[in-house]
Amino acid sequence: MMLVRFMAVLAALTAVAPLPAHAQQWPSRPIRMIVPFAAGGSTDVAARLVGEQLSRALGQQVYVENRTGANGNIGIEAAAKSEADGYTVLIAPDAIASNPHVYKVNYDALKDLTPVIQLSRQPIVLAAHPSLGVNTVAELVTLVKAQPGLRYATGSGFGSSQHMVTQWFAQIAGIALEQVSYRGGGQAINDLIAGHVKLGSLGSTPLIPHYRAGNLRLLAQTTAERSASLPDVPTYQEAGIKGLVLDQWLGAFVPAGTPPAIAARLNAEIGKALAEPAIRDNLVASAQEPIGGSADAFARLVRDDFEKYARLAKELNIKVN
Repeated sequence: MMLVRFMAVLAALTAVAPLPAHAQQWPSRPIRMIVPFAAGGSTDVAARLVGEQLSRALGQQVYVENRTGANGNIGIEAAAKSEADGYTVLIAPDAIASNPHVYKVNYDALKDLTPVIQLSRQPIVLAAHPSLGVNTVAELVTLVKAQPGLRYATGSGFGSSQHMVTQWFAQIAGIALEQVSYRGGGQAINDLIAGHVKLGSLGSTPLIPHYRAGNLRLLAQTTAERSASLPDVPTYQEAGIKGLVLDQWLGAFVPAGTPPAIAARLNAEIGKALAEPAIRDNLVASAQEPIGGSADAFARLVRDDFEKYARLAKELNIKVN
């Protein structure tokens, strides 16, 4: 009889024992969204659009934290080493796939972070200040061959997609260009507009308003086909730089080990956000094409681009000493 009573008490205690932390209701507090580049650039703009919608959908504040430096490595590492509890989300570009082939990084891009969903893709655009006096890629090539070493701005650092694609262009065209890297597209665009640097290789988002205002000339874009937001800007291939095609993408990640149910909820809610007409219109207006889709599809893209950037870094001899 005593044994029966003991077992009954034990069963009752087990029934009221606290659930594991990851099984409790999520989210119960604000969620940090790390952006590894400065405010004003393509990554930051997309993150804030999505974060605002997520805040409404999840009933908790989703706040953006800009952790800049080392071509995004500081913010990426901070996310990779955060608790895998669903309260840290990383919004990052394809620097995640390219940086490990250029820098000594303190994270494993394919193991320490779990892809959640692709947010968007956009062209990298070659922009010129009007004072440079060129209107086409051909005119730029002629100018640089006569005056080698023209400086160009990027909104991300050495070894980024913006850097690699410009060095790829220079290699095909047989010219020499010198990179000036900034912590984000917003800072780079300010110097480009002011004419402190005459050429820029940047994501389309910060460039479009200034292009439409007549403050910049856009010479080429990296996508296979012209962006719907930039229908009068030729692709690099149309401009005679054959074989140069590269998309710059943005995606959401969580630290590896984050409960799958939380990652799936984030995928679903971000997917819904990307389907919202206001968010789609804002992204399209900045030449970012909303994507969404499954986590598996995004994971395949990350792996494929990881291999592509390994090849480019080797072929272009891009490596930090």
